[in-house]
Amino acid sequence: MGIALNVLLSPFIGNWDELNDGRELEHERGSLRVEEIRRAQRAQGPATVLAIGTANPPNFVYQADYPDYYFRITDSEHKVELKEKFKRMCEKSMIRKRYMHLTEELLKENPNMCAYMAPSLDARQDMVVVEIPKLGKEAAVKAIKEWGQPKSKITHVVFCTTSGVDMPGADYQLTKLLGLRPSVKRLMMYQQGCFAGGTVLRLAKDLTENNAGARILVVCSEITAVTFRGSSNTHLDSLVGQALFGDGVAAVIVGADPDVSVELRLFQLVSAAQTILPDSDGAIDGHLREVGLTFHLLKDVPGLISKNIEKSLKEAFTPIGISDWNSLFWIAHPGGPAILDQVEEKLGLKEEKLRPTRHVLSEYGNMSSACVLFVLDELRKKSIEEGKATTGDGMEWGVLFGFGPGLTVETVVLHSVPAPIISA
Repeated sequence: MGIALNVLLSPFIGNWDELNDGRELEHERGSLRVEEIRRAQRAQGPATVLAIGTANPPNFVYQADYPDYYFRITDSEHKVELKEKFKRMCEKSMIRKRYMHLTEELLKENPNMCAYMAPSLDARQDMVVVEIPKLGKEAAVKAIKEWGQPKSKITHVVFCTTSGVDMPGADYQLTKLLGLRPSVKRLMMYQQGCFAGGTVLRLAKDLTENNAGARILVVCSEITAVTFRGSSNTHLDSLVGQALFGDGVAAVIVGADPDVSVELRLFQLVSAAQTILPDSDGAIDGHLREVGLTFHLLKDVPGLISKNIEKSLKEAFTPIGISDWNSLFWIAHPGGPAILDQVEEKLGLKEEKLRPTRHVLSEYGNMSSACVLFVLDELRKKSIEEGKATTGDGMEWGVLFGFGPGLTVETVVLHSVPAPIISA
């Protein structure tokens, strides 16, 4: 029977083989077409920071005056010992001034925000959902102006804030405020915290290098209206937050394969990594409640960071052949002076390495996710002013560190490019 069937089908067997060969060939051709399309979609070179802009609210406070102001506005002047503790916190903070959207007038209109535990989330939300994208626009306009290209060329928006949540989000509102194309691709990141200045660059790198011609507008906008609250005799970690945090926004334009005839190249984003530090659960927490966003500092954060930072450095720079941490330029999140002091000591860093970070801490306080982008801007401005060979203070390679809740660390390897020539 089998032989008879083969004889019967023999005229068609060749056709089946030809058909299968044809299908395989068509499949191979299809795979090649997909691969060609894929290659065409990707950028040729690395993601590059093309422009930076920063902004702050007009209202600011001097740190030396802040304890008296804070205890007066929160009706806590009777807490004499606690006020003295807060004064010492402010003195040790190494902060000279901070910018804040909240004014005395606004706080008097919203007295529940001045209490430690009073329902006030609605009032806070009403403020931040308007002010976060509005402040974001100020920095974005500066970055777009420095970039020098039509805003219609922006293909993606990445917006990050720890201040409030809303739908549609701050990314949508910013798109409207700037008049960007309705088809711009948006990504909204809420409630990330201080490490997110590194996160947005990591995401921008992936988006840029996988989308040829992409120009990403990245915005980190932070306002302490969501975290401001009165004092507590039992929760001193909340007071730490009141002594450190300030308001600010930073925007960067990121793209690959820049047109050097019209676009600046500031820093190339070579690699990016994120990790959760061991034994750090609960080190830094923030919880959105009816009383606002509460801040909790429960472990030795400076110790945890300094203990683990070299591991992140080795993982990032061993493939490049770098083991001298003083040969790098440094963009570190200014979470507080104790973190910077312990990192400096642990790694044997020269004093000038963290100078841009300490300057930002002094002049602005801790602005959460926006901070490292302020430091990046400070470094490149000083490099150009001092006539350094690169935007990395004369150094070719650098590292950007973001630290925040989790305890999460973002590590971005940067490659500096020749500093732009400033004509007289």
